[in-house]
Amino acid sequence: MALPNIFSQEVADKLIERIRNLKPSSQPLWGKMNVAQMLAHCNVTYEMAFENIHPKPGYFTRIMLKIFVKNTVVSEKEYPKNTRTAPAFLMLEEKEFEIEKKRLIEYIQKTSMLGEGYFEGKESLSFGRLNKTEWNNLFYKHLEHHLSQFGV
Repeated sequence: MALPNIFSQEVADKLIERIRNLKPSSQPLWGKMNVAQMLAHCNVTYEMAFENIHPKPGYFTRIMLKIFVKNTVVSEKEYPKNTRTAPAFLMLEEKEFEIEKKRLIEYIQKTSMLGEGYFEGKESLSFGRLNKTEWNNLFYKHLEHHLSQFGV
């Protein structure tokens, strides 16, 4: 079953509405991150797609990521709860809720505005070139996992 298309305005708007339903006091149903850290964690995916602020993994690491991690990230199968995350996604310090929420909404809007054509064959920092469906799954599945974690 295909995941909803994050590049469509309708799906993007539904995700944004769920994000807007979060409060600084929202509590996770599982996991260790608070809501501001979760938003910052979700922003990393978009930072890696749009910003040049994360180092590209070395050759050997990229091969290992492609072999052992890529399919988990870009498939339609949902993430198990309490799955380990890559070091760049760890949020150990406190984050500002409103800033992270605004950033995430802007990234989702940018993704929808650029559309699936922009992402077809776009290079992923960790996995090499991905097609539009793989990008969609990567973006949508991650947001779905963490918005569900916080009950929205």
